[in-house]
Amino acid sequence: SPIQAATIPALLEGADVLGQAQTGTGKTAAFALPILARLELKRHVPQALVLVPTRELAIQVAEAFQKYAHGLHGFHVLPIYGGQSYGPQLSALQRGPQVVVGTPGRIIDHLERGTLQLDAIRTLVLDEADEMLAMGFADAMEAILAQTPAEKQVALFSATMAPNIRRIAQRHLRGPREIVIRGKTGTAANIRQSYWMVSGLHKLDALTRIVEAAEFGAMLVFVRTKQSTVELAEKLQARGLAAAALNGDVPQAMREKTIDQLKAGKIDILVATDVAARGLDVERVTHVVNYDVPYDTESYVHRIGRTGRAGRSGEAILFIAPRERNLLRLIERATRQTIEPLRLPSAEDVNTRRLAKFKARIGEALAAGPAEFHRKAVQEIALETGATVVEAVQRPSEHPKWYDPTTGETGWCSGGGVLISRKALEEVGLFDDRFF
Repeated sequence: SPIQAATIPALLEGADVLGQAQTGTGKTAAFALPILARLELKRHVPQALVLVPTRELAIQVAEAFQKYAHGLHGFHVLPIYGGQSYGPQLSALQRGPQVVVGTPGRIIDHLERGTLQLDAIRTLVLDEADEMLAMGFADAMEAILAQTPAEKQVALFSATMAPNIRRIAQRHLRGPREIVIRGKTGTAANIRQSYWMVSGLHKLDALTRIVEAAEFGAMLVFVRTKQSTVELAEKLQARGLAAAALNGDVPQAMREKTIDQLKAGKIDILVATDVAARGLDVERVTHVVNYDVPYDTESYVHRIGRTGRAGRSGEAILFIAPRERNLLRLIERATRQTIEPLRLPSAEDVNTRRLAKFKARIGEALAAGPAEFHRKAVQEIALETGATVVEAVQRPSEHPKWYDPTTGETGWCSGGGVLISRKALEEVGLFDDRFF
């Protein structure tokens, strides 16, 4: 990629690098490959330190190092982050990893405990430095830099070159090669972007309609606050959807379990805050919904960058309230792309999709059960009552099972306007809660 083509030669030559590039451009390989090429594998001490803003990114970068170093015998990389117990980290540090990838807070903890030594560091990488500063890690970054050797190579990567980033570069980088990677647009061309003008309580109904009608692998829904992640996830669960919340208050073990469930298909919708989703790269994610519009354009770019990774196609949907029209225009200017209005799925689209799912489930049940017995029972009821076979299982229900807020319909199952009653299905042994 362009960032790799520009950065790898500079780092191999020993130069410091100041790189500006968005997420998803291949930064990890740009600094990981030169580091691996220059390691002394016989020395079991940290020779390279990579600072990252979040736990998820620490794990992702460490996994990338492990993948790239497949052919290097004796190589060890260690991710260090908060929320994980110290025991495993201390044991791993004693084994002498050559590369340490960590969040500033936990790195400082180990330095203060004396369990991490940085005197052999030859390369220091500050990845997504703007995010680390935004999260309040400025003092921690300075303290860590102060404990590394004066003679070292430094690579700083940031999506922006704000004044505070420039100040750090001036203090700690020596004659850096400046690398700026700007695409034709601020967002990937393989991500289709659209917006829906909606506000308040109507957002939930709009999201429900999109989820029910869209063909998607997994969906990331972004909200502004931690509390909102929990509230929206619970509302989606109440509507029968496999949803979960991800925010900074979720314990690390639960965060990792949730992401594993998303990868495995046990969770389809993840409701998250910006910080919680940093570094998240799950192949199943095909849709990103900005349930709450971000206040800055870079957050928008980072959010939708969670889909459309590695050349895959993705869909990004932005919910905009009428009073937020100016934010939509700012995003369009920053990304140099026109965001088209979304055609919200109609009630007919939702019902067609729901009926298809219903038919599929009935087919599965009939394939797994005594289909001939069910067919015979229905035919006998039809003969006894004088009704047709179809009428025998199409009685209106007196006690509705569901309520669809997008259409106002109630009933056991909607398909072409037909309501199928629980009583009729129970009579012939076909009723199963999974169908509803």
